[in-house]
Amino acid sequence: MKFTVFNGSPAAANSSTQVIAEAFLRGAQRAGAETETIFLIEKNIAHCKGCFACWFRTPGKCVMQDDMTALLEKYNTSDVVCFATPVYTWNMTAALKNFADRLVPLKSPKIVQKQGDFDLADSKPKTQKFVAISNCGFPGDNNFEVMKAAFACCAPVLEIYRNCGKLLRSKREDVRLVVAQYLDAVEQAGFELASTGSVTAQTKQRMEMPLMSVPDYVKYLGM
Repeated sequence: MKFTVFNGSPAAANSSTQVIAEAFLRGAQRAGAETETIFLIEKNIAHCKGCFACWFRTPGKCVMQDDMTALLEKYNTSDVVCFATPVYTWNMTAALKNFADRLVPLKSPKIVQKQGDFDLADSKPKTQKFVAISNCGFPGDNNFEVMKAAFACCAPVLEIYRNCGKLLRSKREDVRLVVAQYLDAVEQAGFELASTGSVTAQTKQRMEMPLMSVPDYVKYLGM
């Protein structure tokens, strides 16, 4: 089983988002899964031109020659695809959105309808499971509403949303102890998904634990 994280944070390996992703992948590794992290900001991925050549001229293949060719292969051969991103202006980062746009060769020019929602049909049936990972520097849970709506399109089996995200890389000892408890739950989620194909309600609840009260967090930020 292979887990691949496509991290859209501009901070790449130094991102708070990656702190969560690494914990998740550690759990998957404990269960015997192969794991890989792709930092999209480090890749040469041009913007989709909307030419639709990947549907009509070269079905399944983009006419642009860049890093997306190899990334599509990694995407297609993964059992679990993790989309990871911080919240940037209510939504995913431009790097992750650009990557998602370039997945268009996997679609076909056929409209399908499901429960009133219209979409393009997949050129081949999807075999992957999808996971959404996101953190936000603000407190509160409403910051993820746009993100949840965007990720709903791929019907993720697990969504990990972390507010008060600035605490994830804190060097303060009391904060580190709380963050460690949270990351232990995230690691357990990775282990469960890799070993059983699902995550228990108990583990999901643990991942929703508060890291700090809102007043204390605002004070912590100095804002």
